Amino acid sequence: MNKLTGILLLSATLMASCSKDFIDRNNPNATTTDNFFTSENSVLLAVNGAYSSLRGSNNIGENSGLYTDERSDDTGTNDNQSNAGEPFQFGNFKILPSNTYLKAHWGSLYATITQCNAVTSNIDKVTFASNDTKLQYLAEAKFIRALIYFHLVRKWGDVPLVTTVLKSTDEIAANTYRQPQAKVYAQIIADLKDALQSNLPNLQSGAGVGRASKAAINGLLGQVYLTMASNFDDNKADNLNNANTYLTAAYNMRPFGKLSEIPYEDVFDVSKKVGNKEMIFQIVYKQGDITYGSSIAANNQALGETINSQKKALGVGGNVTADLILDYEPNDLRKTFSVKYAANTQVQDWFVTKYRDASDAAGVNGYGGNDEPLMRYADIILMLAEVNMLQGNNAAAIQFLDQVRERAKMPLYATAVQDPNYTAKYPSLKLAILHERRVELAFEHQRWFDLLRFFTTDELVTFFKGKSQANFGNAQLSNFSKKDRYFPIPFDEYKLNPDKMYQNPGYE
Repeated sequence: MNKLTGILLLSATLMASCSKDFIDRNNPNATTTDNFFTSENSVLLAVNGAYSSLRGSNNIGENSGLYTDERSDDTGTNDNQSNAGEPFQFGNFKILPSNTYLKAHWGSLYATITQCNAVTSNIDKVTFASNDTKLQYLAEAKFIRALIYFHLVRKWGDVPLVTTVLKSTDEIAANTYRQPQAKVYAQIIADLKDALQSNLPNLQSGAGVGRASKAAINGLLGQVYLTMASNFDDNKADNLNNANTYLTAAYNMRPFGKLSEIPYEDVFDVSKKVGNKEMIFQIVYKQGDITYGSSIAANNQALGETINSQKKALGVGGNVTADLILDYEPNDLRKTFSVKYAANTQVQDWFVTKYRDASDAAGVNGYGGNDEPLMRYADIILMLAEVNMLQGNNAAAIQFLDQVRERAKMPLYATAVQDPNYTAKYPSLKLAILHERRVELAFEHQRWFDLLRFFTTDELVTFFKGKSQANFGNAQLSNFSKKDRYFPIPFDEYKLNPDKMYQNPGYE
């Protein structure tokens, strides 16, 4: 990590908590944003720092499932050792505002935003040989900023909105207050639309893989509008139309004909990740590298198993709920690839196998080469099914749904609905699409956001309360209530200004 990145990440974490002590300190040897941005390369280093910040387990990297998947009905902690302490609060729906993992997540997300703000606020100081390069770097910073604000607004609701570098305690105090979701969404859309005006390629390839592209920007814009259509009654029809427009634009940039041309297992095959046609945007990890290698394969592996990694597993691995296992239809190849039952007497439970790297290059330390998919074409296709369904165009919705089912070698929808078991579980096209997203995108940090989008708060409570406790592990479904729609504001943030950083309902 370059020097600027470290300084900005540190300052962002402390700015997010308004640490006056840090602001008042002056290190004469430190590099500041005022004197760092002097060349094209300095801007590139700062943009690279923003990308690098995404990798962390407290950010949105591969091991950040605590804040998404474990919050949903897909994964959890089902062994006696794990069912204690702060991490278990997330899946047990008893999270406290004082939770230090929650605070670390908040701080890391705002650290990334501060990194992006440093770029957008200082880029005009630099003379570029080509204006296209400047627009590219600016677009990348705005794309990442929009992506992170999208995480924040869905997880906390109203959040502080900062788009410039804050240089004094007065500026920090003036900007540390929660702003309405609608205003945050407006900034997300503005950033993404600005990013679309750049000369970024439709899709990245070669050394550019892992960077923003126009397909990724269109895809994120589509998801943002789709989320707004679900969360806000105002302008619902317009939001759905915009969602359809941008998702279709991303879809039309695909480098293949039918999804079935790409075998499901190939999407996650480390040996085939170069030139992966389905990936739109991912966090790249470097096989065999102690610093930049992926650890998700090894972390998910259960005791006594070797399918994921050469690294010897010592625990239960990435636990999967029985609720998800029972949601797979018979003969779904995605189940065979994504999960496995660990028979070891100390485990005897399902664990995640979707991410594998048992190669010699990854070695016994498990420094894998798995990339984390943040957006891929099956996701875009299923969102197109969703938006068409919401617009009343069921025929188009089913065509998109069938693309994903065909690739998985599952019966097409018209055939599936003839099966009473299928229709009993998924009596509507809406629930069929939600089911398909669950089994297709399992462990890709999408499920919790899907549930928030498909259900109102009251419906979400009913949805969780209707599940079987026996299929949910040790986490108590009885704890789920309306408060769980959002995370609590971290206590250290709230106590600085209880009026401007007001707490979410149920956590007071």
